[in-house]
Amino acid sequence: MLMGVNTEELKKAFTEFLKKKNMKITKTRLDLIDLIADYNKHFEIEELVNWISSRTDKRVSRSTIYRTIKLLEEFGAIKEVIKKDNKTIYEFVVGRSHHDHLICVECGKIIEFVSEDIEKLQDEVCEAYSFKPIHHRLEIFGLCKDCQEK
Repeated sequence: MLMGVNTEELKKAFTEFLKKKNMKITKTRLDLIDLIADYNKHFEIEELVNWISSRTDKRVSRSTIYRTIKLLEEFGAIKEVIKKDNKTIYEFVVGRSHHDHLICVECGKIIEFVSEDIEKLQDEVCEAYSFKPIHHRLEIFGLCKDCQEK
């Protein structure tokens, strides 16, 4: 499980979110939060579906997982990282600070990084244009060290 993530508090907040949307609050939806937090890496939904199926005795329907991911994304616990080769890659962001990504176009490896210089430059650009940022993401596509050596 991700360090510093209190999934019980997260489940309470998610329950309130579902109530406000007049949506069903099911044990399966809440259990999925623990499973996704335990997965602890970037994921494509189908990959997560297969991993969850291999980890639980109970069958969780593919559609329930897909719908719950979309709700958790709307709630803000999951964010889309990239779209690549007709796949969308997500990450569980609760308890994690902002970071950006380097994506290898050869092997698909995703490397997370933080650059205060980039963050400062983005703030300066926004200020220069009187633009109020809400959120952003930065992806740099290229070749990782291993793929460059091949």
